[in-house]
Amino acid sequence: MHVLRQIYRLARLCIAGKGAKLSLLLLGLVIALDLAGVWFSIRMISWTADFYNALEKVDTETVITQIGLFALIVGSNSLRSLVGSYYQKILEIRWREVLTGKALDLWFTNKAYWHLTQGECSRDVDNPDQRIADDCKLFVRGFLSEGIELIGRVVGLFSYLVLLWSLSTFALSFTLMGFDITIPRYMVWAVFIYVGLSTMLTFVLGKPLKKLFEAQQKREADFRYSLARLRQSTEEIALLRGENAERDLLDRRFENVRANWRNLIIREFWLGCFTTPYQFTILRIPLFVALPAYLAKSVTLGGLMQVAGAFSNVATTLSWFVFYYKKLADLAATAGRLDVFLNAAQDAAQRRIAIEHSADTDEMLHIKDLHLTTPNGQTLLHLDQLTVKKGETVWLRAPSGFGKSTFYRAVAGFWPHGTGTISTNLHNALFLPQKPYFPQNDLYAAVSYPHPVTDFDKADLQQAIKDVGLGNSSAMSLEQEAQGHPLMISGLSGGELQRLSLARALIQKPQWLFLDEATSSLDKQAEAQLLQLLRNRLPETAIIIIAHSAMETSIKPRIIDLNILSVPASAAA
Repeated sequence: MHVLRQIYRLARLCIAGKGAKLSLLLLGLVIALDLAGVWFSIRMISWTADFYNALEKVDTETVITQIGLFALIVGSNSLRSLVGSYYQKILEIRWREVLTGKALDLWFTNKAYWHLTQGECSRDVDNPDQRIADDCKLFVRGFLSEGIELIGRVVGLFSYLVLLWSLSTFALSFTLMGFDITIPRYMVWAVFIYVGLSTMLTFVLGKPLKKLFEAQQKREADFRYSLARLRQSTEEIALLRGENAERDLLDRRFENVRANWRNLIIREFWLGCFTTPYQFTILRIPLFVALPAYLAKSVTLGGLMQVAGAFSNVATTLSWFVFYYKKLADLAATAGRLDVFLNAAQDAAQRRIAIEHSADTDEMLHIKDLHLTTPNGQTLLHLDQLTVKKGETVWLRAPSGFGKSTFYRAVAGFWPHGTGTISTNLHNALFLPQKPYFPQNDLYAAVSYPHPVTDFDKADLQQAIKDVGLGNSSAMSLEQEAQGHPLMISGLSGGELQRLSLARALIQKPQWLFLDEATSSLDKQAEAQLLQLLRNRLPETAIIIIAHSAMETSIKPRIIDLNILSVPASAAA
């Protein structure tokens, strides 16, 4: 029941999303086309009786007519199937768009993507990128495929049962231990007994598959993440000569994939030992079950084939669970992973930040009674009061590892642990961390980020790049653009990346600029020059520098030693 609730919640998100009316119309069309397949199946059963009766009578004209009718039925049914498949795929991408959009909305709301990597949240969710990219796709595809199939099977079951009941007018009579036994319409009861026992055996053999599918997805994602992380850190690994260590890690991750895969295929093998012969015999067993009636001359050859066809359709419909057990287990595992991720993302999106943030209109930054703690409540730092004025330069210093970066996150508005009040208008603030982040795009987009590159004049972007000393670096040159080469950021050193990050401040001109060790990879002279450049170009900007080492600069910042309580360095964020 828990799995059904998870599937229901996810399906409701898909149905109620953007373009819900059109999606429902498409769903109705797909279901209608699928149900039309039931009519074609019943028509084919009727055709079977007519064809074999004509064959038994050696009625050549009727046989030829029935062959033509067969071609018409198959052609029409094929067209129905193709059209249904086409619109089902249209619906699949629409629902995937809705579900992916919902997942991304939750992931980005209130910086849930960051909270999900911290503390207790990280234990519940692994590989959120896989949840969004793969699980949304797998769920929608599985739900539509198996869900529409189930609806068709349920409707078809009643139709086939009515037909089987009307055809099974004969009884099975035999003697057992001296008793005469007669079972009227025995074909109807035989199909339920046959499929019921098969379903029970399938459930017993396939029960472990759900957990194995969940484990396989997780281990595949871990292996893929390690490969992606290696690709993003090629420079560092090459310098450290870490090929053997990385290979050992990848080998261990792949061994986890292989070990679970082995358990999975063993379980699938034992399940297949029953389901594979069952699938091969499901169309022949009905003929054997109905054979006593034919031998007793209760039915003709055409009647035998007709009732066997009706039995096969009932048995096949009832065997949906047997045939689709592996896919259902995979769907249940996918729904479970995706539901856990969405719930965790929603909880993170609704996470309450105890530190009060308010917009101030006096163009000043006010921090009062700020008390920051670790997730387990241990004190990191306490700041009674801090005021920063417009255009001022402030250096907040403290020993390394004592909560400066946590202070940085608290001011940015997403550190959830602590109390106090931070008042200012941070809509026009720029936070530059020690390790710069750049999008997968060209050089100009890197400087304008997070704003669209079209918000700025290209000449201004070029000038900002030159001003921070990157116009003719060893890794790139603005002259490359004239030769048709895109200006990419790959190959830049740590110091050059920090220079490029500072170019953002020059072009975006924030009211508040926070630098968290943002010049740590530069030499003292370059650091002093760039800080002076920022101060000269941004006279109205308040620059708050967070660093632990002394800075050689002529801008003479106001120095504030943070009032840090005694805590282990390992407790700092």
